[in-house]
Amino acid sequence: MSEDRMKVIASQTRYVSGLPVASGAAGGDPGPYTALGIYLGVKAAAQRGLGTTDMKGVRVAIQGVGSVGGGLARLLAKDGAVLTLADVDEGRAQKLAGELGATAVAAEAILTTEADIFSPNALGAILTEMSIAALKAKVVAGGANNQLSVREDGARLHARGILYAPDYVINAGGIINVGLEYLGHGDEAEVKARIARIPERLIEVWNESDRTGQPASDVSDSIAKRLIGR
Repeated sequence: MSEDRMKVIASQTRYVSGLPVASGAAGGDPGPYTALGIYLGVKAAAQRGLGTTDMKGVRVAIQGVGSVGGGLARLLAKDGAVLTLADVDEGRAQKLAGELGATAVAAEAILTTEADIFSPNALGAILTEMSIAALKAKVVAGGANNQLSVREDGARLHARGILYAPDYVINAGGIINVGLEYLGHGDEAEVKARIARIPERLIEVWNESDRTGQPASDVSDSIAKRLIGR
């Protein structure tokens, strides 16, 4: 969905966000804001799961290099991360890899790539019993929605000692942006200030997971339910 397409939809209903906005206002394409939040979350996950505050030399395998995954790759490349990229559009992955000095692999190879962090930013349901068993990363942190094929896959990650950043926590940057646009308050500074809190939310999840022994995915669901009063 482009901003121009959202304008067409907005001609038929007012229940629309992600529209072009004046400079400095909340709204517009949520992709870059999603990528920013994931970038901050990946760095938090690297500190928690790898014990490093410096992304230089950290191996990150990125699945999907569209608006979000591509934005994440560019931000991580500036930090000196060692990137392996994959996309169903192999040409897009190869082009970005050439731009960033990264490596491109076939889409079916990215899940088993030797990496410190696996970052899913394409379709959902890619973390399954089989794929989790084959993962070679210590951390999973990416923006794809509904990454777990079934709820039990969160427990499988936990059992393997793989640090997991629950998808709807780490990828909240885009909805923060368009949510503030829809509510009619907040500017870009407010959006970025709220996105900057994503690592705090992840740390809250991981701390409770450590304390209770529950998978991070289950903990984030419990926190979400508490926040909405269920």
